[in-house]
Amino acid sequence: MALEQLIQTPPSTQQGFDYDLAIVGGGIAGATLACALKNSKLSVVLIEAQLPSVAAVKPQAYNLSILSGRIFQGIGVWNKILPQITTYRHIRLSDGDHAGIVQFHPADLGTDALGYVGEHNILLTALQEFLAECPNISWLCPAEVEEVEYQGSGVEIKVKVAGTYRQLRTRLVVGADGVRSQIRTSAGITTKGWQYWQSCVTARIKTEKPHNNTAFERFWSSGPMGVLPLPGNRCQVVWTAPHAEAKALKELDKAEFLALLEQRTGGLLGHLELESDRFVFPVQLMQSDRYTQPRLALIGDAAHCCHPVGGQGLNMGIRDAAALAQILQAATQQGEDIGDVQVLRRYERWRKLENWAILGFTDVLDRMFSNNWLPVVTTRRFGLWILQNIHPFKSLALRLMTGLLGRTPHLGQSSGQIEG
Repeated sequence: MALEQLIQTPPSTQQGFDYDLAIVGGGIAGATLACALKNSKLSVVLIEAQLPSVAAVKPQAYNLSILSGRIFQGIGVWNKILPQITTYRHIRLSDGDHAGIVQFHPADLGTDALGYVGEHNILLTALQEFLAECPNISWLCPAEVEEVEYQGSGVEIKVKVAGTYRQLRTRLVVGADGVRSQIRTSAGITTKGWQYWQSCVTARIKTEKPHNNTAFERFWSSGPMGVLPLPGNRCQVVWTAPHAEAKALKELDKAEFLALLEQRTGGLLGHLELESDRFVFPVQLMQSDRYTQPRLALIGDAAHCCHPVGGQGLNMGIRDAAALAQILQAATQQGEDIGDVQVLRRYERWRKLENWAILGFTDVLDRMFSNNWLPVVTTRRFGLWILQNIHPFKSLALRLMTGLLGRTPHLGQSSGQIEG
């Protein structure tokens, strides 16, 4: 089946349902959930507004945690992803020009790697190709959800496909449609959070010196800067700064931008070349007041959004997808209604608290380091010393960053996982 022709006939279901669940949003979180349900007895429709080739073209690269890699391995798609991305085995953490540097290595965690960096198009294309072989997954793509009506026994969804309207009936709707989620808003679910005083400038660069499979996180008083290793002596830069400064960095002459970037990276990567355009986006923290209500669940950015420091955002969504898939499959095996709010609350209880921990961690990290107040500077540099010299604290921080702290979904427990 060609990925550009993703309109399929719904499988037969019982009790007048077209599908058991509809996933609205075919990004990485939504596609991961659909993939995770491949071997379930559930019929799934994935509704995406863009053609697959268009949705996959996004100039972004992501930090992938060890747990995310294990989840993809449990799904069965990791062997296709891993050869195309970078496995990093070192993390170098520093505070501006301060001489103290924290270095993390696999031995600190007892693993073969500390994480991965993958480009958006590689991750989403691999998931799309995997889904094309799943007999219980149908696509409506490109398609737009026009209306959702939640009823006692099911959900009526009005979808616009190729200029015509279709009416679908499902047991459950999953909102995976991003931070501006139409599904969340139309369901009346409110959020808490705030806009930061910062924006992120992202770009891909080529480096003169090898990155040696090292992920760099360097904190400045204006905001953190992450430099993530990509295949072929390339890196993804995620540079956080106050809004006006971020805008100026985007508009800065290319040579001046690269000179400043070389200075900020301490010359460790040598002469730099710009491989992509520079993009700017505002930074925010957001947590939905509810992840679920009768016949509805939210995953990924539709449920939460965090500061990019530490590269946790996508990983939270991947864990959401694996957790929800596990809850739904267990409910199906026990003969429960997957749209029942008591079933869905198991997912919410699992993921909401863990996500709060990550949201809080990234918020404190940004505020502690985006600060020149002497008591805070002294405290954080003492904290960096502790991380470098006291192993239990270093191990705890690594477990949090790699997703290994907290409840692990069954998909992330599969034996024989490839860590690079």
